[in-house]
Amino acid sequence: MAIQSINPATGEVLRTFEPLGEEPLKTKLALAHKAFTDYFEIPLDHRALCMRKLAGVLEYEQEELASLLTREMGKTIVSARAEIAKCAACCRYYAENAARILSEEPIPTERNNSYVRWEPLGVVLAVMPWNFPFWQVFRFLAPALMAGNVCLLKHSSNVPQCAIAIEALVRRAGFPRGTFQTLLIESRQVESVLSDERVAAVTVTGSEAAGRAVAAQAGWLIKKSVLELGGSDPFVVMPSADLELAVESAVKSRTINNGQSCIAAKRFIVHDEIYEEFETRFVAAMEALAVGDPTKDTTDIGPLATVTALNDLEQQVEAAKQAGATILTGGERMLGAGNFFEPTVIAGTPRSSAIYRDEIFGPVAMLFRTTSLAEAIEIANDTPFGLGASVWTKDAEEQKRLIAGLVCGQVFVNTIVASDPRLPFGGVKRSGYGRELSAAGMREFLNAKTVVIAEEIQQTEIPFEAAEPDAEPTLTRGPYDSGQFREAFRTALTDAEQQAENVTDPAIRTRSSSRISAIREPK
Repeated sequence: MAIQSINPATGEVLRTFEPLGEEPLKTKLALAHKAFTDYFEIPLDHRALCMRKLAGVLEYEQEELASLLTREMGKTIVSARAEIAKCAACCRYYAENAARILSEEPIPTERNNSYVRWEPLGVVLAVMPWNFPFWQVFRFLAPALMAGNVCLLKHSSNVPQCAIAIEALVRRAGFPRGTFQTLLIESRQVESVLSDERVAAVTVTGSEAAGRAVAAQAGWLIKKSVLELGGSDPFVVMPSADLELAVESAVKSRTINNGQSCIAAKRFIVHDEIYEEFETRFVAAMEALAVGDPTKDTTDIGPLATVTALNDLEQQVEAAKQAGATILTGGERMLGAGNFFEPTVIAGTPRSSAIYRDEIFGPVAMLFRTTSLAEAIEIANDTPFGLGASVWTKDAEEQKRLIAGLVCGQVFVNTIVASDPRLPFGGVKRSGYGRELSAAGMREFLNAKTVVIAEEIQQTEIPFEAAEPDAEPTLTRGPYDSGQFREAFRTALTDAEQQAENVTDPAIRTRSSSRISAIREPK
């Protein structure tokens, strides 16, 4: 089946691609395996050089890349620009912090020297979703490449041009050929890629169904896996909260990325003392949002990414109605071209209905009234998901009880849940396992190799030297010829020129060769 790029705001088919056949796929797997054996020996400072250049290219081409995101996925141009900027920040974070994260860790024992050494696993497969086509990939590729791993990307089938553009960007930044490859394949082909003995691990961001399927296979093959799946995040508001700020943040959290975010607040649990005022303000703010052309800076909400997502959301809202919930505003798909749905607020959703606990992907919010903090925590935890939670209270004791009582991967107090390269990101229960971002995310695909050296070995012969208290951590490797890196850099630029021909989006392709030629070879 052909892979199509469709503009969700108009329904126009932008490009069509044929999935990789068996032989081309084998060639890419072989290239990835060969690339790892060479890339592993490239010093960390050279990887950091490429990662910083990648950040620079992202910033330099921010407007073009944001435009591609908007056309192919439907997010507003304002949020698309922010996504590209966030990717650049992530690249810089790992370029600047990899040495600290990867440095050998001494462990006091009765032996002469004991320490943990961090080593890359090899080729890692990433199965990524469409809702943040660049950010979801970059928060994986930046730590993976800095750690010395090699990446294979199976992106969502509705964002193929974004997937191709990401590979081109990585190559143009100077990373050697084969260290990051986009696989334009169908979902059914993931099984054969993961089964290949040269693939060491897999990470999945997406639906619960996708996570179950890939994790089951990875478990059978005894391969490391990380899952970042769905969420039905609670937004708890207590009487002491700054109500104006809470309402403003609630609207932002529910409608970010057109409501298509795993960490968007979806269930708003408000104390009875302030419920009526919160509901009035919240409904009015949702009704004031501008829905329409995502290419305009004034648009607040664009279309859903696919017709399937639109149909699913419509069915969820209709099911809530049938179960006895009240639609306070919205509740309908919008007429005309594109996958648009009205900003919607639902109240009184019974616990017996499916939507009470399921994830909602779109600009639809559910309100719940609570009479106590204990009941608020009970409602918040009454879901199979456990990704994040946003809680609003100025009471220190309430903050402590919420932080301790909520079953989730992250709690944000008096602010909305957001991913940050400096902080571990991930969930519990059906939201998945493992972590992305920060040191924890980088180490998910590293081998923590324990090294113990017996007492009879002289200290001067030990390959580990403890750093001075404030010294910059370093990662040591064996002898390396820097000329080898320069040759790899030249090869990457040459290949990137060829790769640019595959980026069929006119706004990117017309300027690619001039941008490539402007990149200077490292000295």
